Amino acid sequence: MKLFDPTSKPVERAVDLAPRPASLDGLRLGLVDNTKFNSDTLLALLAERLARRHGMTVALTSRKRSPSHEIDEAAVKTLRAQADLVVSGIGD
Repeated sequence: MKLFDPTSKPVERAVDLAPRPASLDGLRLGLVDNTKFNSDTLLALLAERLARRHGMTVALTSRKRSPSHEIDEAAVKTLRAQADLVVSGIGD
């Protein structure tokens, strides 16, 4: 009898990480809400803390259609233009 292993190993992909800012002070924050339960609450609390600690301001909040959908290209373009740092929030 032959047994087959139905699992597969994850595909490794090289990903370039975004450059990190030297400081968070005064940066414009972009938020991406993935629509999962409580992601909006998590992002609001994070934005509040970053504002208090670093003087960051929320420049833009974008909301995805659903957690499984990518953020649309127009929103990416706007986030790049208006935010210095973008956080994508997940809930649950």
